[in-house]
Amino acid sequence: MYPAGRTTERCGPEVISPEGVEAQTCVLTAARDRTAEPGNSGNPRSTGRPGRSGAVGTSGRSVGLDTWARTYYRNETGGELLAVLSLMGPYGRTVQTHCPIDADDEPAICETPREPSRGEHTAYMAVAEFSAPANSGNGGTGGNGWTDRNGREAEGDGVESAEIEPLLLRSGSNSPAPAAR
Repeated sequence: MYPAGRTTERCGPEVISPEGVEAQTCVLTAARDRTAEPGNSGNPRSTGRPGRSGAVGTSGRSVGLDTWARTYYRNETGGELLAVLSLMGPYGRTVQTHCPIDADDEPAICETPREPSRGEHTAYMAVAEFSAPANSGNGGTGGNGWTDRNGREAEGDGVESAEIEPLLLRSGSNSPAPAAR
């Protein structure tokens, strides 16, 4: 199902914010190279444990597969951003990575660490959230970051404005593709 060296990628649509952030977020799964692990016979499908073949076990846990999240992005805002990439999997497991985003407009990626797969590939989803620090000129309000329903800045909440990071874009791996026109 997952030959060595082959990666399966399940991505949501590419999305673009009015501020100039472009992103597409994916869940990736690949066979783990287990030949370097202690006790392994050198067979890439072997787990080093008797009775295990590297396929999906009876417990539902995928043996020998890794899953991780990746977001492809481009920052055309002219300022530095922050991204949080979350991989949510079965059994309530979540892996989160914080990525600083440079102020250039070159395409780049942010990834979570690879984790041993648990369950089916479709049981995972990833979300990337891109934000600009307040006072950065990239969408921050310069105040406390909160507005009321009329768009007026709300009164203080005791949080320093530099800690407020307005959300510019959210990209998900399970988002439906836009309908064709």
